[in-house]
Amino acid sequence: MFPILRQLIKRQISRIYVFLAVLTFCVTTLTHLPATQATLPPTAQHSISPQTMTQQGKTHYDAGEYIDAINLLQQAADAFQSQGDTLRQAMTLTNLALAYQQLGQWQDAQDTITTSLQLLDNAQTPDAWTLQGAAFNVQGQLYLAQGNLEAALDSFTTAVNSYTQTEDEVGLLHSQINQAQALQLAGMYRRALDSLQQIEPRLQQQPDSALKAIGLRRLGNVLRLVGTMDDAKKRLTQSLQVAQAIQSPEQISAAFLGLGNTARSQGQIETALNYYQQAADPVSGDSSTRIQAQLNQLSLIVATPSLSADPAFIQSLQNQISQLPASRTAIEARINLAGSLRKLQSQDYAKTSDIAQSLAIAVEQAKQLGDNRSQSLALGELGALYEQTQQWKEAQDLTEQALVIAQSINAPDIAYNWQWQLGRLLKAQGKRDGAIAAYNAAVNTLESLRRDLVSINSQVQFSFRDRVEPIYRELVRLLLSSPTDNPDQNDLAQARDVIESLQQAELVNFFREDCLNANRIVIDEVDQNAAVIYPIVLGDRLDVVVSLPDAPLRHFGTQLPQGKDSNLFSQLRAAISPLSVEPNRGHLITIPESLQNIFRAQILVKEGNRRATSEEYLPLAQQLYDWLIRPIESDLAASGAKTLVFVLDSPLLNLPMAVLHDGNQFLIEKYAIAYTPGLQLLDPKPLTRGDIYAFTGGLSESRQGLPALPFVETELQQIQAQVSGQLLLNQDFTTTAIEQAIDSVPFPVVHLATHGQFSSKLEDTFILTWDNRLNINQLNTLLQTRAGGDRQPIELLVLSACQTATGDKRAALGLAGVAVRAGARSTLATLWFVNDAATANLMIRFYQELTDKTLTKAEALRRVQVSLLKEKKYQNPVYWAPFVRWGIGYSCHLSFVICHVSFVICHLSFVICHLTFVIWSPPF
Repeated sequence: MFPILRQLIKRQISRIYVFLAVLTFCVTTLTHLPATQATLPPTAQHSISPQTMTQQGKTHYDAGEYIDAINLLQQAADAFQSQGDTLRQAMTLTNLALAYQQLGQWQDAQDTITTSLQLLDNAQTPDAWTLQGAAFNVQGQLYLAQGNLEAALDSFTTAVNSYTQTEDEVGLLHSQINQAQALQLAGMYRRALDSLQQIEPRLQQQPDSALKAIGLRRLGNVLRLVGTMDDAKKRLTQSLQVAQAIQSPEQISAAFLGLGNTARSQGQIETALNYYQQAADPVSGDSSTRIQAQLNQLSLIVATPSLSADPAFIQSLQNQISQLPASRTAIEARINLAGSLRKLQSQDYAKTSDIAQSLAIAVEQAKQLGDNRSQSLALGELGALYEQTQQWKEAQDLTEQALVIAQSINAPDIAYNWQWQLGRLLKAQGKRDGAIAAYNAAVNTLESLRRDLVSINSQVQFSFRDRVEPIYRELVRLLLSSPTDNPDQNDLAQARDVIESLQQAELVNFFREDCLNANRIVIDEVDQNAAVIYPIVLGDRLDVVVSLPDAPLRHFGTQLPQGKDSNLFSQLRAAISPLSVEPNRGHLITIPESLQNIFRAQILVKEGNRRATSEEYLPLAQQLYDWLIRPIESDLAASGAKTLVFVLDSPLLNLPMAVLHDGNQFLIEKYAIAYTPGLQLLDPKPLTRGDIYAFTGGLSESRQGLPALPFVETELQQIQAQVSGQLLLNQDFTTTAIEQAIDSVPFPVVHLATHGQFSSKLEDTFILTWDNRLNINQLNTLLQTRAGGDRQPIELLVLSACQTATGDKRAALGLAGVAVRAGARSTLATLWFVNDAATANLMIRFYQELTDKTLTKAEALRRVQVSLLKEKKYQNPVYWAPFVRWGIGYSCHLSFVICHVSFVICHLSFVICHLTFVIWSPPF
């Protein structure tokens, strides 16, 4: 059964059969143009007509009887040639090429499609252009199946040009969808997405068909790869509905596969497994999609500790893959299966020798096809298998072969992986210098790929945490593990740069695009009184690199008991932070008695209720001080540093360094503190210091199902009492009004108090306006408008949201990324809940301190925090510690552009918090 029924063409020839190739994820199917019986010469009237042979060939093709289909199609082509019917001969040869492809007879397929295109070379009529477009589509699919992506893209582009000269809308859409597929497989996801989004309106207008199902599915798959999960699920669901409407088992199976991959990307394991099982339904009749679904199901089971693989399931999968004809699909299936079996590390599922033999077959098949990319992947996976068995020399030889091939075809998206693997192998053999060189090469390759980090190794379920982050960390560990236990300055400088590069890579991964323009900043040139501290957790070690003013880099490390790092960090966080608040942003809720031991403290704000005691949090704060600050305590004092800038690693990111305690006083009492994702993220430009003006806005009334915020109006009035400016409240607080104000009002201070949420998912991040939800991209656009040209950029962006930096590192880095992308110099936000009274108190004092033109923003915040902790009412860290600032400001050159965004997040139970601040920024 053909999945796409093309429109009937009535031109200069009778109706003819046209088989169009439609390659879904791993399957090629035929489509045809209905035809009437052409009038044959008298000598042929009593024999089987070539049209009949073509129809019979189609029947055999649909039944998977490709040899019989080839025989009939070849006879039909010869008959059309003898009749001088060039168009029908070309059409039949195009279909014949597809049949050869199914058998893996690539040279015959290529020769046949080349002959077809030669017959159509001088196409001058709409019919000929239509057939030419179909032939180029088939040629492109042949190139795709063999891994020649560049040639495939050229063929599809030519097909688009051919169809453009006709009125065949279906053929044109088909070619454009194939063109986008080639871009996707080449890792150019943004271009593929742009292409598919341009044709989506036309595609949606088409009646239900396999073409419509395929186009929507391709769009959904690309949306998933760029991280837009809700839109991806929507398009994939539409594709499934179309497939079900036309009763196409092949398209139904492919849609379930796409939905399974999307659910997996969202961490929905059970849902993903269910989709994979439906995609693998044997009724679909599509072995390639079924195998891909089962492979994805197996890899997900392997990656989930609570699940176990079924040996019978694995054996069945191995048997299915062994029966696939040689093709890129078959090779990738062998590589995928080998990767899963290697991770299982059990002879109960497959012998190592059997895995090696399967990979060796994949290597040979790739050589026969001339598919260098697949050959590199197979060799590299075979090298990984030898690495696992500690056969270092063999593993190194295979890895080097894979790397040479990847570099020869300019495939950095797989080359980085083999450079990483080579680094591990050299390290295992004690070759430190060679290992560092290999790791450096991997990091450099990743840096060159930063624009398309999302696309790296998508065929093996790319994961930043698994496939990118470890490279940086392992390189840092190598650099800091000198044989003399005393790394030289070059190694320390490189380790520092690698740490910063990791932070940038995480931002790129968060935004799913390269949003950063990094330039190395020498901190002494910006603030001669700042020291930069880089703590990084490397397994069982906590290493620290320190840059002091006018001094060489310093390094020290602490060996940690197993699990000690994460336990202490989480315990300290739990001891000094509350868990939830009431919806009016006023009082924190009591922690149940049964949970007090777990969270170490019952933190309450209502007068008379118990908060964490110094006996609970001080030992933890002092231990962390001993790890991070004590080894350089005297050097810091001697350096004259006044500000400590922290580039924090994941386990530390949600901890305020202000709470570190030396046994006598908190760190904030001695130093101003700032945070940054790195000193490469922004090239600061000195600005003329001026008066502080404020644009203020927010919501005190309930909107979009979120509760009212009764303290907002008072809060805005308090800000207005400190600085003059404009106010937008409630009905006036619309998205358009905010855009106009930020774009046109000459106020350097912007203060927004409203519900909001910052999540690790871009689509779940917003601030609430009267008429809409302003998402992260819209907010970024607003801020970029101010930063453009000669206009004053935002200098300090204050985000006071209860969960702005809570929970996961990526959400926190996302806020930093907003500031970096928008050109904001600093950002202020909060690490946890703080009640209205403490927040209002701090904000009023903060604005007062900013009027002193000799102070940096970090010093202004430090003074306010110290004044709070000196007061008995607010001396507990729950009140003053969460206010953190990302970025260090100029002492005399700041034009204060402050965006104070009081994001109040509504939880499922409408437990909402209030203002508190964490400062995010490019460093200065």
